[in-house]
Amino acid sequence: MEIGQPKHQISIDGLKVWRITATITSVILWLVLIGVGIATYIFEWPIVLYVWLAAGILVLSTISSIFIIPSIRWHRFRYEVREQEIEIQHGVFVITRTLVPMIRVQHVDTVQGPLLRKYNLATIEISTAASKHEIPAIDVEEAEQLRHTISKLARVAEDDV
Repeated sequence: MEIGQPKHQISIDGLKVWRITATITSVILWLVLIGVGIATYIFEWPIVLYVWLAAGILVLSTISSIFIIPSIRWHRFRYEVREQEIEIQHGVFVITRTLVPMIRVQHVDTVQGPLLRKYNLATIEISTAASKHEIPAIDVEEAEQLRHTISKLARVAEDDV
């Protein structure tokens, strides 16, 4: 861990959710490519080389999006909620560290899709006037507690102004 890096990491189950999501996306893309390949054969379109090129790119994309990128993303994603600010670090190739001042927080939501619900996870969405920030794949209990903590700290920061 780097000096000054936020100390909390998201759930390891978040890695599973990201891999499942990437797998579903890859299957859809493969089905589309297979459909184009079949249409190319049936209608004798002169794009067979492009279909094979797309298949090669899709192989690399599938491998990286299922096995490589989620692991890097999970290792790099960190967050910390402090009294005056929320720090979020994320990125795969470029690491971005964002400080969200508590005084700017307008509202905090927890969001759960079907995959997150299956693994008992939730995403926290922090909204300011200008932007929205996410802390993905946190255990539901921790997410609810964090949502209440951020909401309380944001009200306190607002009252201090």
